[in-house]
Amino acid sequence: MRGLAGLLVNGLLIGGATITVLPLVWMVSVSLMSPGEASTFPPPLLPGHVTFANYRELFAHAGMGRNLVNSVVLTIAVTLVSLLFNVAAGYAFAKLRFAGRDRIFKILLGALVIPAQVAMVPLFLLLKHLGLVNTYGGVLVPAMASVFGIFVVRQYALSVPDELLEAARIDGANEFRIFRSVIVPVLRPIVVTLAVFTSLGTWNDFMWPLIVLNDSELYTLPVALASLSREHVQDNELMMAASVLTTLPVLVVFLVLQRYYIQGLMLGSVKG
Repeated sequence: MRGLAGLLVNGLLIGGATITVLPLVWMVSVSLMSPGEASTFPPPLLPGHVTFANYRELFAHAGMGRNLVNSVVLTIAVTLVSLLFNVAAGYAFAKLRFAGRDRIFKILLGALVIPAQVAMVPLFLLLKHLGLVNTYGGVLVPAMASVFGIFVVRQYALSVPDELLEAARIDGANEFRIFRSVIVPVLRPIVVTLAVFTSLGTWNDFMWPLIVLNDSELYTLPVALASLSREHVQDNELMMAASVLTTLPVLVVFLVLQRYYIQGLMLGSVKG
């Protein structure tokens, strides 16, 4: 009976994995087909003749190379800046004593229930007043810190023994040295987890870059893909090539860092 249950569970897992992976595999397959080949009925599963013409078209005429650079630069910048602010703020709320600490943190937690879409209009007006509309700063500044990131880091930092910090202070280390040499190494699992969350969210973000960026030269890949779909709605092979270009980098990053990502989630669930 136990063997039958294990076989059933493994079968369900294999079936779920197949359903998840098959669309991605077909997307890559269509991107390597000749123009119009995927429109035939029934659609072929594999290209009759592998060609990279669709990718050459994206970089040569559709300008996706520029959009790829935009996404890479913004993702790296947002991830680094947000990690700096989130880790510092999370540590401060967990271990430093200052007036109104708990009250401020409760107010921040209350902001979690507010949908992000509600804040888009006032945020856009504020950025317009600051002259950041249609600039990379308009994408970077709102992402400098997040309530979720501060909360996750704080919960993890609460598990750091106070004795460890006191020993560092007795040895003459200032607060910046303690943060850099003691706190950051201890928080590395949750920092990596938060970095994965932030990078994936920034790379895949569509709504806010669409609102704040007007120049097509500044578009990120998701926005450029939506713009391209309006012009080449019937070019299935070209659109699939653009989808692969948008999906593949974050997939590779996640697969490379998944061990640290899962470790951070497991440790956070135990210590939080």
